[in-house]
Amino acid sequence: MKKKWITATAVMTLAFSSIVGCSNAGSSSGTIKIGANFELSGGVAAFGNSSMKGINLAVKEINAAGGVLGKKIEIVQADNASKPEESTRVAQKLISNDKVVALVGPVTSTNVLAAVPVAMEKKIPLLTASGTNPKVTVDERTNKVNDWVFRACFIDPFQGKVMADFAAKSLSAKTAVVYSDASSDYAKGLAKFFTETFTASGGKVVAAESYQQKDADFKAVLTRIKEKNPDVVFIPGYYEEVGKIVKQARELGIKVPLLGGDGWDAPQLAEIAGAEALNNTFISNHYSADDTSPEVQQFVTAFKKEYNNEVPDAMAVLYYDGLKLIADGLKRAGSTDAEKLKNALAATKDLKLTTGVITLDKNHDPVKSAAVIEFKGGKQVFKTKVNP
Repeated sequence: MKKKWITATAVMTLAFSSIVGCSNAGSSSGTIKIGANFELSGGVAAFGNSSMKGINLAVKEINAAGGVLGKKIEIVQADNASKPEESTRVAQKLISNDKVVALVGPVTSTNVLAAVPVAMEKKIPLLTASGTNPKVTVDERTNKVNDWVFRACFIDPFQGKVMADFAAKSLSAKTAVVYSDASSDYAKGLAKFFTETFTASGGKVVAAESYQQKDADFKAVLTRIKEKNPDVVFIPGYYEEVGKIVKQARELGIKVPLLGGDGWDAPQLAEIAGAEALNNTFISNHYSADDTSPEVQQFVTAFKKEYNNEVPDAMAVLYYDGLKLIADGLKRAGSTDAEKLKNALAATKDLKLTTGVITLDKNHDPVKSAAVIEFKGGKQVFKTKVNP
């Protein structure tokens, strides 16, 4: 009897240990695991790899300062190959297999939207620092906030308004053509909000054209656009196709200002389009490395030191800030418990980060400024800052 009692006790002890291990998933080994779901290959790989550089720099700084809750942050990285179906699979793997306490990424709105249902079902906080489509944090079917999803960037209605106002007021544009990526939730949202603001201010969109990701020859559509003789052409999309569009537009003699959003922001853009073709183009972005604020310059200096004098792009700084936001949430939660972390993130207020002071609103979106950037000789030049 005594032997059986000891055996039963041992089994119960093991079972209890197992339960405790599950409840502290992601933090039981002396580290706090955060899952990174990013586009490390495929059509927007430049975005994903730049984001990871920002994340890794933030983790290095956080851990050097003693970590969070007495533990080091550990990033579990996975590649979604720039595909929404892979983004879903990666989110499931990071939560179910790797037992992360939170997800960061993906970059593009379409890929974030593919991961959102997983985070909602598994009840694990997900933070994107670049997915700007409003549907990321608010379910368009129910108009309810996605409780487990958070954002560290401005959203498309603001970004579209910034560029429409810039076209009308700074460039004195009366007519525009919108040429957007029909396969991207991000691009479709920007096209919609640019059009609404531009027409409300008295401008006229004389044509709306579209393309698909991986298209390479845009000259037939660009020829139609040239015939419309617009004052500006707004091209919401990502750098790979945008670079080809800009190059081919200039080759066809389209000399008017070309406008876009933060999806243009990758070093590869100038390589694809050519530095000269990018002259007289303007984009909205989350920050400028030329911003003289102490926070920006401190980050730029640290990033250059870490990455062989490379100038950080918007994705790098956004995910640097995004990781700092999660770390701040963990500290305020005082725990890696998912529910407590979710509530702490939702309560984020007046958190000073590189891209500005963040307070999350009722939709889990930050109210932040935008920068308007001009390309000169293939380089980004800070034009102006626009407050919400």
